[in-house]
Amino acid sequence: MPDKHTIVREDVARLVRDTASLSVLRDQSILITGGTGFLGTWLTEILTHLNDTHGFHVRINLLSTRPSEFAERIPHLAHRPDVKLIAQDVAHLVELPSETQYLIHAAASPDNRLHASDPLRVIRTIVVGTQAVVECAARLPNIKRMLNVSSGLVYGAKAVGTEAISEHAFGGIDCTSLVNVYAEAKRMAETISAAYRSQHRLPIITVRPFSFLGPYQVMDRPWAINNFIRDALHGGPVRIQGDGQTVRGYMYGADFAWWVLNILVRAEVGQAYNVGSPIGINLLDLASKVAGLMPYQPRISTGLFSEGVPRTSFVPDTSSVSRDFGLTQAFELSEALRRTIEWHLAS
Repeated sequence: MPDKHTIVREDVARLVRDTASLSVLRDQSILITGGTGFLGTWLTEILTHLNDTHGFHVRINLLSTRPSEFAERIPHLAHRPDVKLIAQDVAHLVELPSETQYLIHAAASPDNRLHASDPLRVIRTIVVGTQAVVECAARLPNIKRMLNVSSGLVYGAKAVGTEAISEHAFGGIDCTSLVNVYAEAKRMAETISAAYRSQHRLPIITVRPFSFLGPYQVMDRPWAINNFIRDALHGGPVRIQGDGQTVRGYMYGADFAWWVLNILVRAEVGQAYNVGSPIGINLLDLASKVAGLMPYQPRISTGLFSEGVPRTSFVPDTSSVSRDFGLTQAFELSEALRRTIEWHLAS
């Protein structure tokens, strides 16, 4: 079995064949807030591949509150000469490197345990942090594009049976519920971004991510896909909260980062795009897929904490991305699951 680094390198090489769409990034400086998280790590994998294989000479700055942890976990990226780690909390940001030309703002934690235990921290990071980032970005002398990473949760909860969520399908959110702290903060961050785009002519684009899987995703996060893979790797049972009829669409991390980079450099300023898989699967079928990829067949357990678990659908309509950029998923779900499991089993 290949090692972890080889698996990721193979995935990136499969995606990055035609580099013409990203040619404007040659010799540019890009900064990613939240740069050591799941998306930031995949973005760095692609950008360093462009440097190594295609001579792009991109300078990559990763802004993070915990850069030392990243250096320990992923030394092959952290210690590269074209990657610089910057220790900084975005809520206290006062300036960005003046050479920054492309900016991806992805600093926030989607972990709903934090949303319940420390909602003020969530609000501070997303709302105060976004305002600090755009204020600094507006003073950059050579800024060309900024991409704000929002969330598909800004649309509000959708019941099972609802059509895929388009970029205009906004619904109501109960602003008094801590469950919605993250979604409401992301909505406000989008409003702040729109205000700076209008008043300061900041060239901002928005993406709204949905659900993802892949290498670099932490297994202890309270998301179904992580829990299913973790349970299966430990021998089972694979435990499902509720009756398993909740529906999600899962995109592989490599596809996620490839789409984000293409939207950053190709989208018109002011546009917003969904990013994720438009192919939904209910959690019972997802758990069965995970179990079926194991050399043994772990048991599937449903009904855990079933009381009060709503049946929701969280599947994006990505027809706008397909139409405007011709982007599709390179990794369908079964392969994405297999690659993810191989990565966790690898040395």
